[in-house]
Amino acid sequence: MTGDTPFSWRRALVTGGAGFLGSHLCERLLDSGVEVDCADNLCCGRRENVAHLEDRPGFRYVHCDLTDPGCPELLPGPYGLVLHFACPASPADYLRMPLQTLDVGSLGTRNALAVAERDGARFLLASTSEVYGDPLVHPQHEGYWGNVNPIGPRSVYDESKRFAEALVTAHAGARDTDAGIVRLFNSYGPRMRADDGRAVPTFIRQALAGEPLTVTGDGSQTRSLCYVDDTVDGVLRVAASKSVRPVNIGGSDEITMADLARRIVALTGSRSPVAFIDRPVDDPGRRRPDTTLARELLGWSPQVPWEEGLKQTIAYFTALPPERLPRAQPPAPQS
Repeated sequence: MTGDTPFSWRRALVTGGAGFLGSHLCERLLDSGVEVDCADNLCCGRRENVAHLEDRPGFRYVHCDLTDPGCPELLPGPYGLVLHFACPASPADYLRMPLQTLDVGSLGTRNALAVAERDGARFLLASTSEVYGDPLVHPQHEGYWGNVNPIGPRSVYDESKRFAEALVTAHAGARDTDAGIVRLFNSYGPRMRADDGRAVPTFIRQALAGEPLTVTGDGSQTRSLCYVDDTVDGVLRVAASKSVRPVNIGGSDEITMADLARRIVALTGSRSPVAFIDRPVDDPGRRRPDTTLARELLGWSPQVPWEEGLKQTIAYFTALPPERLPRAQPPAPQS
């Protein structure tokens, strides 16, 4: 699916549209001829992520908190597609805003569903690999129920998304809402915040600053990275389908955190050492999606090699002004 692929939607709503993934979705939809309302309260997103879109015909930024009961009135539509991406997604953010994270997964999801139901729109929830917790099944397939600690430090995010999935499923069953779920695995790329605590931006920021790259534990825990262009392509394929089942979208390049740090040191030409710090509670040991469903149902598979994706991301951070590269301690869980 490319930027010039026509869609049947005339106008789309992207909640959390000024965030990392949301802003890329807004851009791709506009490039495809779809008008876009970008709704965000900027608790984690940045207006500058969509500044290059604001003069384009068909784009509108709406400042609103999706958990506010009056927010749907600020979103008149009518929409053919509602992409619900509003949620603190990095450990630094959801640990700082635990109640807001739970609210947007519950109240925010209900309000977004209400907008979709009002307009008869296709609704897609951005869920996460975190619904699998610290998985006992590898790789993780959509039928796996997960291994989640409901009162652990990551629970506000994990359980917010698990509840949102239940809410979307109930809405589809009780009200026949055209609703789907996409479970995203470790997307990365330009427009991530340097201080958001996730592994890729943290390591890049540290390498560019000549600081030690702080890897938690012994660095043997794995993640499967997916470059943002591939993630956006997968999301829009799920949106354009009629799937009501959750669909995994994620990379096939499973990598240890220690190896990721070393790759980034090499690609930046940095002389930074790798430093090992305490591993946090409930940090998943292995994570890789089974993407058989996405491949068979949607014809989707990641196309951007890890080296190219990391080079593009490093170039983005290298071009940032110094004030956008703050010194920051990584949060307890690295995602």
